[in-house]
This record gives sequence, structure tokens and C-alpha cells, in this order.
Amino acid sequence: MASARRVRRKWRSNLGWGFAWVATALVLFGLMNMLFTIVSKGLTSFRWNMLTTVTSGIAGGLQNAILGTFELVIISTVIAAPLGILGGVFVSEFAGSRLATVIRFLTEVLSGVPSIVLGYFGYLLMVLQWGWKFSALAGGITLTVIMLPYILRTTEASLLQVPLAQREAAWALGMTKFQAISKVVWRPAAGGMATGVLMAIAIGMGETAPLLYTAGWSTFNPTFKLTHEPVGYLTYVVWTYLDQPYPQARALAYSAAFVLVVIILFIHLVVRTLVWRTSGVRKS
Repeated sequence: MASARRVRRKWRSNLGWGFAWVATALVLFGLMNMLFTIVSKGLTSFRWNMLTTVTSGIAGGLQNAILGTFELVIISTVIAAPLGILGGVFVSEFAGSRLATVIRFLTEVLSGVPSIVLGYFGYLLMVLQWGWKFSALAGGITLTVIMLPYILRTTEASLLQVPLAQREAAWALGMTKFQAISKVVWRPAAGGMATGVLMAIAIGMGETAPLLYTAGWSTFNPTFKLTHEPVGYLTYVVWTYLDQPYPQARALAYSAAFVLVVIILFIHLVVRTLVWRTSGVRKS
């Protein structure tokens, strides 16, 4: 009887592990297939002069879209990163349990709202009501709302993983709560916080629907005028040009997707390098 139970437990364990490996393989297959498609088609379509020419009709370059993407991401990151990090610190270190629960709930609700709904709300409020028209600021603020929950929650989770003993040691040395956080607690949590900001940037760079309602589209290079001027961005090229029947348009779409992947990879490497140096985790 005991032997039969052991056999059933072992069989169930093997079945569970089998499902886990199959699920992992499916995820990795989808990821590698997507990356292979983007990189292979992007490399064959990409030309260096795309970086210095603007989009023209169904062809041209990507300079306007790249600069516009950077403008939108910079605006949204400048607003979302401080708010998200400070919000995560407040929820983790200062807020009472009831207030923290309310903030977490609202954050989860906000992260679950479809991005196109946020884009339409931004269109009604900023483009029409406030009279900003299609603009970089309207698109950047909309991306801020999308990015903020991810930064806040990852910051909170990273701080909660720091052992209480480190806080108590700082307090024993006479530090205030703020001093303990700013001088001791943030260092081991910096990697997770940077990862949250990076993930939010990647999510913001990959958005299309909210920007259609707020940033519009332009084939001209941005003049960095915040309002009353539409701006181009890479995801619009991918979304619009990929379904075109013209080879030049599809080549431009694959090139835009390839540039997006390269930019996100570069940001990831830079952030990881900075965190590695500032955290003092260098191996001897």
C-alpha cells in the first residue's frame, strides 16, 4: 500500500515537472522565434542611412520615429521614475498597513486598465479639453500613467526584500528612518528598482494604441515642442507598415522592430552595468 502511494506521488511529481518543462519550452520557443524573426528580417532590411533620413511615404528612414520615441520615453521616465520610486518607498517604509493596502489595490487596478482606454482618456482630456492637440507631452503623460504602477510595485518589492537587520543596524547607529533608507537600504534594492524602471521603459517603448490617440504621427523630426505638434515613434511604423502590400513598407517595419530591440537591449546593459558598479558587487 505504501509502495503504491510512493509510486503515485512519484508519477504525479514527474507529470508536474513534465508540464513545467513543456510550458518553459513553449515560452522559450515563442521568444526565440520572435527574436529570430525580428533580427533576421531586420538585419536584411536595415540600412544605416535610415538613421539619418525621415520617413517618406511607404519608405524612407526612421530618424523622425527614433527621435520621437526618445522624446516620449524621456518625458514619461522623468515623470514616472521619481513618482514611482518615491511611491514605492512610501508604501514600503512609511505607510500604514491599511493605506498601503489601498495604494497597492489602486496600483493593480491602474496596471490592469487597457492602454487604449488610457489613450482615449488622454485624448479627451489633454488633446481636446486642454487643447494640447496631438503632442509629445500628451503622449508622454499617457505613458507615465502606464509605467507608474510597474515602477512603484517593483520598488516596493525590492525594498521589502532587504533584511530588517540592516534597518535596525542603521537605526542603532543613530540614523533616522530617511537616512537609513537613503544611505543603507537602497543599495541592496537598487538592482530591483532599476529593473522596474527598465521594465517600465520597455513597456512604454512598446506601446502603440495610447500614442495613436495622444501623440498622433509625424514624418518630420521633432522640434521638441511639447504641445501642439504631433510626433513620430517606432511602434507606429511597425503597426502601420507591416500590413502594407509593398516590400519597402514591410522592410521599414522590420527595421523599426529591429531598432526597438537593439535600443531596449542597450538600455538593459547600461542599467545593469551602473547597478553593478554602484552596488559594489564586483567580484574580485
